[in-house]
Amino acid sequence: MTLGQNTSILRVMHEVCCGLDVHKELINACVITTNENGHEDSELKVFQTFTDDLFRLRDWLLDHNCPIIAMESTGIYWRPVHNILEVFFEVILVNARHFKNLPGKKTDMSDCQWICGLLRVGLLKGSFIPQKHVRQWRDLTRYRRSKIEDLGDVKRQVHKLFESANIKIDSVASHLFGRSGRNLMELLLEKDRELSLEDVRKCLKGTLKSKSEELYRAVQGFFEEHHRWLLEKMLAHADHLEHLINDIQARLRVLLEAHEDAIDRLNEIPGINFISAYAIISETGPTLSTFPNTASLCSWAGVCPGNNESAGKRHSGRSPVRRGNLKTILIEVAWSAVRTKRSYYRAKFFSLRSRLGPKKAIMAIAHRILKAIYHVIKHGEKFKDLGEDYLSDLHKKSKINYLIRQAGKFGYMLTPCAVIEK
Repeated sequence: MTLGQNTSILRVMHEVCCGLDVHKELINACVITTNENGHEDSELKVFQTFTDDLFRLRDWLLDHNCPIIAMESTGIYWRPVHNILEVFFEVILVNARHFKNLPGKKTDMSDCQWICGLLRVGLLKGSFIPQKHVRQWRDLTRYRRSKIEDLGDVKRQVHKLFESANIKIDSVASHLFGRSGRNLMELLLEKDRELSLEDVRKCLKGTLKSKSEELYRAVQGFFEEHHRWLLEKMLAHADHLEHLINDIQARLRVLLEAHEDAIDRLNEIPGINFISAYAIISETGPTLSTFPNTASLCSWAGVCPGNNESAGKRHSGRSPVRRGNLKTILIEVAWSAVRTKRSYYRAKFFSLRSRLGPKKAIMAIAHRILKAIYHVIKHGEKFKDLGEDYLSDLHKKSKINYLIRQAGKFGYMLTPCAVIEK
């Protein structure tokens, strides 16, 4: 190696780039450029987050001919900035965990300089930001989920109200908010009326008709005007939430009408219905063009095994600690899939549970389901269940040899015979 030869490992990937440290009210910006002598020049500036200030930030970056921007943000404060800049620049949203500032020199201005310096040499990895229409699907599915959680809270409040009034309907009926349960609640809302057994019988539907006398005893309590007023407001709130959830679902159905084929194919996977299929499409997008293979998608979702090796030894293989919406959906889908009879996922779950425990086993099932989702969405393939006998057939020969050896130890010899089908 001759003296003066460039021995640096890092090389400049972007001659002109910008780093943004985004907060609720202020944006610290740093632009690094390369002058005629090959030296870097940096310019620092602070902008507010009002829309007109964001336009000034955009014009400032255009004046510097900046092609790429990396920004780190607290919460969702990056979204207004991204709305203005995404059309004109390549915008990379970076996770604060992926880079560290110098200890003892932590300021907002040094943060944006550090981000810009890392971006210049290509050391930053951007987060997945889907297209605008996919982000709108996400907003709808996540809003729908929050309203379902609110509806669950209201129903639990009704349970508590009945317990405080000595009403025991849910001790007899398995579903308090079923058709019979709602009829009984409407009956309790009627003022100045003595409940009779005949009134209760008129409210019941289906198999609950045989439990009319028990339900009549269940509605005998201390249901006063105070409880009646609260129940009326709670039921009105529950009805409003149910209508809102249905409206959101109808809106999603219209927006995703062009992708009905992919949704129908997702619906063939055990544990997935149309609602969860809409949520999955909204989180991943309809093409998965950002993810080159199943490993990258599973890593982004946080359902793959951990990768931790040092000195030739494998350490903890726990999954990445991520609380993404897609991961939550996949866990729910996995629990539903393992309840599907005669499915591969059910057989695989029980084979893993005895060795790993239920939580790690269900994470492994979620990992397998996401890999199937990748092929269904990206390659347009149809899902084919391997069946519950796949695992036993896979090791059939080794199992037979094991049984032959065990029988020989006790002085017996196994011989093949015809299989008698039941």
